[in-house]
Amino acid sequence: MRQLSHLNARGEASMVDVSAKPVQRRVAMARGEIRLAKATLKLIESDRIAKGNVLATARLAGILAAKKTGDLIPLCHPLPITHCEVNFETPKSRDRIAITATAKIASQTGVEMEALTAVSVAALTIYDMCKAVDKKMRVTDVRLVSKTKSPAS
Repeated sequence: MRQLSHLNARGEASMVDVSAKPVQRRVAMARGEIRLAKATLKLIESDRIAKGNVLATARLAGILAAKKTGDLIPLCHPLPITHCEVNFETPKSRDRIAITATAKIASQTGVEMEALTAVSVAALTIYDMCKAVDKKMRVTDVRLVSKTKSPAS
């Protein structure tokens, strides 16, 4: 079994030292969804949620969260991400909004936590903005879909 990289020789939590690693282009994609009532989705699509444009706000919240991941998760490196994109899809079932976030960086460490944080905070923003009209919403299936790295040019 592989050892956890965030534990030092004494078993204490510690930040991983990435100073000897090469700078590489890294991309991570995460997905998740928020399940909600069809009536709530109609309100979102018709811009009739009292707090404002739900998806525009959730997109900005997700991007901001990706930029602040190092401040939110104790052992994450603070990273100057070079790009973050948050997108939404509604399946034919119309019972959820699927959220996808992609984060990019040229760095010595990966950017998957930033993509996962973007999805999570975008979903929580939708929840917050719609909770007055839908008490049964659920944030589900937040997961890393892919991560890649290639030499920086």
